[in-house]
Amino acid sequence: MNPLLERVQTSLLDLVGQFIQLLPGLLIGLVIVLLTGYAAKVAQRVVRKMTQRLLPSRSLQLLAVQVTRIGTWALGFIIAAVVAFPDLRLGDIIGLLGLGSVAIGFAFQDIFKNFLAGILLLVEEPFRLGDQVMMCDYEGTVESIKIRSTQLRTYTGEMVEIPNAMVFTNPVRVLTAYRSRRTDLDIGVDYTTPLPLAKQTFLEVIGRADGVLSDPAPEVDVVGFGESSIDFKVRYWTTPQIAEVRRVKSQVSMALKAACDEAGISIPYPIRTLHMFDQTQFSESERLTNGAGSKDASR
Repeated sequence: MNPLLERVQTSLLDLVGQFIQLLPGLLIGLVIVLLTGYAAKVAQRVVRKMTQRLLPSRSLQLLAVQVTRIGTWALGFIIAAVVAFPDLRLGDIIGLLGLGSVAIGFAFQDIFKNFLAGILLLVEEPFRLGDQVMMCDYEGTVESIKIRSTQLRTYTGEMVEIPNAMVFTNPVRVLTAYRSRRTDLDIGVDYTTPLPLAKQTFLEVIGRADGVLSDPAPEVDVVGFGESSIDFKVRYWTTPQIAEVRRVKSQVSMALKAACDEAGISIPYPIRTLHMFDQTQFSESERLTNGAGSKDASR
């Protein structure tokens, strides 16, 4: 037989023999990986119950559960690798992870950036689950803060996932951070209206409105003289949820209109004054004549 063929045959037999030797370890490693999935679910449930008792913050509870899941999977893969490849030492695994982390870091830098931003968001808690926020041109309710992204449910019932790196590096308006939220409502009255009467009427309406908080107290101010009206700005406070803000604003608007009608306060339409003339009476020759006469008279 050709020596080259004999060498190839010997190499193939060696590879097959090594594979057969490694096969039990590979099967055991596969079983360990499958069991790791089950162990991760069990560990998550245990940690979730423990954190609900020990940690009052839902964000920190979520962080602990997610770290437990990732840690369980990482431990399971390491054990599976050691079992599948007996010659593989812990130092070799650490060295492999060190070399691989550089390449993985360059390839998945955006993922790691979102991962770190997610951890910081969960630890610092600039907003919480259930808060209504404005972030990255979106407004809605925070549904979930994951390791990679933050889920926002808009008021129109749409789900938006925003990468945590964008959330962490951009301004975020937390609309429900405090117990009350102010609404500004503009209204204009006729120039013949007594201003003290209008202000007192508006204050009485706001004071009776359902959902308007007494502390801080409502305010009514004259803010300017418009083209056809004297402009007022009505300021009042409600609970911060958007549904309550919209409901109270609608009720206050209707109550203000009804009170103005009852008190005889007019809310004027925009007024424009037009001067009409017959353009045919002004011909070009007459305008030139009148202009020349004016010049002579001036002399």
